[in-house]
Amino acid sequence: MEIQDYLRILRTRWLVIVVTVAVAVLGALAVSLLTTPTYQSCSRVFVSTSGGTSVSESYQGNLFSQQRVASYSELVTGETLAARTIAELGLAMTPAELAAEVTATSTPDTVLLDMCVVDSSPGLARDIANSLAVQLTTLVRELETPEDGGAPIAGVRLVEEAKEAAAPIGPKTVRNIALGAAVGLLLGIALAVLRDRMDNTIKTRARLEAASGAALVGSIPFDKAFTDNTVVPFGGGHSSSAEAFRELRTNLQFLEVDHPPRVIVVTSAVPTEGKTTVAVNLALALAEAGHQVALVEGDLRRPRVSKYLGLIGAVGFSTVLAGQAGLKDVLQPTKFEGLQALASGPIPPNPSELLGSETARQVIADLHGMFDFVIIDGAPLLPVTDSAVLTAHSDGALIVARYGHTSEAEVGRAVENLEKIGARVLGAVLTMMPSGRKGAEGYSYYYETDKTLGRQTLNPAAPTTSPTLLADNSTSSARNGHGGSASAVPAASPRRRGAAPTVRRDEE
Repeated sequence: MEIQDYLRILRTRWLVIVVTVAVAVLGALAVSLLTTPTYQSCSRVFVSTSGGTSVSESYQGNLFSQQRVASYSELVTGETLAARTIAELGLAMTPAELAAEVTATSTPDTVLLDMCVVDSSPGLARDIANSLAVQLTTLVRELETPEDGGAPIAGVRLVEEAKEAAAPIGPKTVRNIALGAAVGLLLGIALAVLRDRMDNTIKTRARLEAASGAALVGSIPFDKAFTDNTVVPFGGGHSSSAEAFRELRTNLQFLEVDHPPRVIVVTSAVPTEGKTTVAVNLALALAEAGHQVALVEGDLRRPRVSKYLGLIGAVGFSTVLAGQAGLKDVLQPTKFEGLQALASGPIPPNPSELLGSETARQVIADLHGMFDFVIIDGAPLLPVTDSAVLTAHSDGALIVARYGHTSEAEVGRAVENLEKIGARVLGAVLTMMPSGRKGAEGYSYYYETDKTLGRQTLNPAAPTTSPTLLADNSTSSARNGHGGSASAVPAASPRRRGAAPTVRRDEE
C-alpha cells in the first residue's frame, strides 16, 4: 500500500478511528476513576563504616559503604524486615504483601538509601517507612557485629523521617488518558486498514472496471432528493445529478462513433442498486438533447417506472407480448417532451419465457425503428435471467453498481451471466457516490451560470403538466369507462425531432 492508500483509508474510515479512540479514552478514564488513590512516603538512611586512620583506609571504607548500600537495598525489600515491621506496627497483612509495597533506591556513588512505601492510607505509608528505617538499623547492627563481639563493621543511621503525603501519586489520570488516546489511535488505524482490506464492496473506478471488464461510463452522485423524487430536474438550475446523467449520455453516444448503441438495457447485479433511477434519468437526458426516446419497463416482476412517472400500469409490455394489444396502442406519452414509455402491464407468471420469445425481440426491433433511443429498465441479473435475455435482443447492457454496497464478486457473476449468452456489456455506472468525489479518485466542480445574460427556454424534457394533473387526468379517464383497456392509452406520436427552442430575455 502507498501513502495515498492510507490517506484514503483515513478519509473514508475516520469514524472507525474516532470511535476506537473514544472507547480507549473512556476506558482509561473509567480505570482511573475506579482505581483507589495511593500515597507514597519515603525515609532516608545513611550507611557508614568504621573510620580509618589514613586517607587510603578512609577511601576503602567509603567504597565498602557504597557496596553495602546495594546489599541493604535487598534487605529493605525482603520479607525478614517486613515481618519485623508488621510485628512492630501490628499490621493485618503478610510479609509478602508488605514487601510488595516497598521500594528501595540509592543515588549512585553515595551512601544514601531511600525506602519508599506506597499504600492507600497516607498515614500508614508514613508509619511503615519510618518503622522500616528503625528495623533496618537494628538488623544491620545484628548482621555487621562480629560473633566474638566488638564494634559493628558497618551501620545505618536514620537521617530523614518519612512524612505524610498531601496528594496521591496514583492513579495518574492525565497520563492514563493520553496513553489511552495513543493506544486507541494506533488500534483505530489498524482496524480501519483491516476493515478496508476485508471490504470487497466497490468504491473506486478501478475496482468497478476490473470487476465488470468494462469502462466506467457514468458516476452518479448521492442526492437526498432521490428519496422523494426519482426524476432529476434537468430544466432547473445547477444540479450535479443532472450533469452526471448528461455525462453518461455523452459517453454512451461516443462508445462507438459510427454505430452508437441505440437499444440499451439498464440492469444491476442485485436489487436496490439504483438501476431504475439511472434508466429513467438517462432517458430524460437523451430526450433533453432532442432525441425521441422510448422508456421500456422491462422488469416484469417488480416494475417501478410506472410509479416514478405516474403512468398507467394496467397495460403495457406484457400485454403486447401476450398478443392482447398492439405496440402503438399501449405506448404512453409522458409529461416530458420527446419521451414515451411502455409500462410493464400485468405481471405474468412466466416473465423469462415472455422476454426471451421472438415476440419480445420483434417488439424491441419495432421500438428501435420508431425511436432514436430505446432504454429498457431490466430486472437484477443474479436473482433472475430476465435482463440477460433482454440484453440478447438489444445493443448491450449498462451494469449499475452502488457505491459501498455492491461487491466485486456480485458484479463479476452478473457479467458472467451476460457473457454466457453472448450479450454485450456497454459499460458500468457507479451510483450513490459520496459528494465531492468520483470513484473516490476525482473531484466535483461547479461552473456557475452568468445571471446577467438572457436565458434560453428549452422545450425538450420540460414538464408540461404536474404529476398531480397527470394523475387526475388518468383518474378521470378511468371514471369515464376507458381506464384499464388498451384503447384508453394514447397512441404513439410520430417520430420527430424536438421543436426549436424559444429564446427570451430576462429582465434583471
